Amino acid sequence: METFTHFHSLSLLLLLLLSLSPVKPNVEGDALYALRRSVKDPELVLQSWDPTLVDPCTWFHVTCDSLNRVTRLDLGNAKLSGSLVPELGKLERLQYLELYMNELVGTIPKELGNLKSLISLDLYHNNLTGSVPASLSKLSNLKFLRLNGNRLTGRIPRELTKLGNLKILDVSKNDLCGTIPTSGSFSKFSEESFKNNPRLEGPELMGFVRYDAGGNC
Repeated sequence: METFTHFHSLSLLLLLLLSLSPVKPNVEGDALYALRRSVKDPELVLQSWDPTLVDPCTWFHVTCDSLNRVTRLDLGNAKLSGSLVPELGKLERLQYLELYMNELVGTIPKELGNLKSLISLDLYHNNLTGSVPASLSKLSNLKFLRLNGNRLTGRIPRELTKLGNLKILDVSKNDLCGTIPTSGSFSKFSEESFKNNPRLEGPELMGFVRYDAGGNC
């Protein structure tokens, strides 16, 4: 009887330890594998992305920190086609999301606004449509935001002017409309950041042109 009680106690302890063990790597692996399922990969750059592994840190084009948390995703110019997935917003420690110069379509998931550690978001030269998510304004560490060379529409969210660490902004060569916000961090960007948007009117003139009045939106 005593042996059974001891075994029962060990079993409960093991279950408790399992419940407390970190599940982030599996969540992150699942998130990345959701991206793999969502894209076509003719060059087989994602061939090493094996969902049966404990975490994705051994996958090519994925970089992790010392805690096995994903910090970089480097898939620029990889000839990927398909769409982005909202699961990418679960990569809580991600600092660099590099998916430029592919053939991605569809919208930018608003869930990318959950990537609080993100420093660089490079989605330029794809075929992305829809609007620029206002949720990106939550990326307080963001320094590089390059969305140029897509087919994005709608207004530039004024909330993005709150990104105090933003150093580089490029939304040129899209189909954005309205006026260009000029407050906050946007005050330091020239019109080069916004060129080749035929429906985008000039910089917002505070007190003269309402932000929501300019342009054919």
